[in-house]
Amino acid sequence: MRKIFVDGYNVINSWPQLRDMKNYSFEAARAKLIDMLENYAAFKGWNIIIVFDAHMVKGSLEKKERLGNLMVVFTKEGETADGYIERIVNNIGRSSEVYVVTSDSLEQQITFQRGAVRVSSIEFYYSVVNDGNKLVKKYENRYSSNRNLLEENIDIESAKKLEKIRRSK
Repeated sequence: MRKIFVDGYNVINSWPQLRDMKNYSFEAARAKLIDMLENYAAFKGWNIIIVFDAHMVKGSLEKKERLGNLMVVFTKEGETADGYIERIVNNIGRSSEVYVVTSDSLEQQITFQRGAVRVSSIEFYYSVVNDGNKLVKKYENRYSSNRNLLEENIDIESAKKLEKIRRSK
């Protein structure tokens, strides 16, 4: 199964809607990213791991939360998201299909050397948005083509009689 590591704050700073949102609330931008990627992970059937820095938070311990195919990780004090991703990708090695989403070029190079495929944050954004649009169109087409409306299946005279009965009540 494909594993995708996402540098959370790097993505928030790269994606237009999240970048604007973070100006008001980093917490809201983080929650929106988690929600979007939880849906994306379920749709694609991939394991996505979002990593957020907590290295500047005194006494912070590493925290993980699983939401279906999505894992949200807050690093421990003194560890950056980059450091966490590098360590885990190094441990996985080349035995699994691993992608790293970040626009940090140094991080891309390091994880690539350790066997991961690098994807820029904005490239990943377009993938998430395009797949979301495809999903919406798929369901719109499925349900709009299977509609079975009464007015499409009766003659005009019967429709008028039914309308007259409906208005008389």
